[in-house]
Amino acid sequence: MKTKDVIYSSTPSANKQMFAEVISMIQATRQNVIRIANTALIDLYWKVGEHLSQKIASSEWGDGVVRQLAEHISHNYPDIKGFSDKNLWRMKQFYETYAEDAEKLSTLLRQISWSHNRLIMSRCKSSEERMFYLEKACSEHYSYRQLDRQIDAALYERTKLTSPKLSPLLREIAPEAEKVFRDQYVMEFITGKEAKPENSLRKALLKKMKQFILELGKDFICIEEEYRLQVGNSDFRIDLLFYHRELQCLVAFELKTEKFKPEHLGQLNFYLEALDRDVKKAKENPSIGVLLCKDKDNEVVEYALSRSLSPTMVAEYQLCLPDKSLLQQKMREIEESM
Repeated sequence: MKTKDVIYSSTPSANKQMFAEVISMIQATRQNVIRIANTALIDLYWKVGEHLSQKIASSEWGDGVVRQLAEHISHNYPDIKGFSDKNLWRMKQFYETYAEDAEKLSTLLRQISWSHNRLIMSRCKSSEERMFYLEKACSEHYSYRQLDRQIDAALYERTKLTSPKLSPLLREIAPEAEKVFRDQYVMEFITGKEAKPENSLRKALLKKMKQFILELGKDFICIEEEYRLQVGNSDFRIDLLFYHRELQCLVAFELKTEKFKPEHLGQLNFYLEALDRDVKKAKENPSIGVLLCKDKDNEVVEYALSRSLSPTMVAEYQLCLPDKSLLQQKMREIEESM
């Protein structure tokens, strides 16, 4: 039987489609190899840390033995990397930090790299904070730099200290929205000059959408800026329109470079009505509106949202990293008062 030759196209897009299945297999296997190798490495570091901890705790080994072990490995096994005395002490710390909760945390610890684990150990002050960033690093697939940024941005403290300002209807139709949205969004990647006026802020966010999505959460997908709505003979434009995969709904962001005013909600409610009537698909949930303001009075927001008949929320944005030490002090004060 004569084999039919496949004609190789000179068009890159055609070749990309033709070979997509093979490329997908290669990439999937590579990712699987990386995952298996990372799991094995984390298990090794855990076992070494456990061994060191037990030897030192039983006084079989003094602190100086760790340095001798590092020198022994370096001198006799130069091809073995990553076992300096500093890293060996980190392995001991790794084991001792999580030993009591090993069964519960083992899966999370293996899902992220050693660099991620080291970062969380060195920068988090409590077991609750470590758990928070372990879960976030796994669920959001943070790179090392993204995880470092989120710790700098005090994501844990902001999440613990404040809850998003949601309308009653939004709480009713999407109870999980409280975990999806935030009371304050940190956008230190945008300069104050870029944020004025409103159209400049929108353009700045578009230029730095990757950083904005990091702050929002990975389930947000940007659909379009200045999304056009036609109602009757009039045209209207939503500043930023997203889709949220978990909530399975459209999310309209309206940006205000001023303090929140109750009348801002009227415009947002109108946009949500138009989206639900003319844009939303039958299988999707009702659209959600987010009013992102430069500042807000929480009592005014509460009054404005209390009788809102739309699934809306009000948040503020900040153009610099928060004072992490101040937030930590507030958390301590709350804990001491309980």
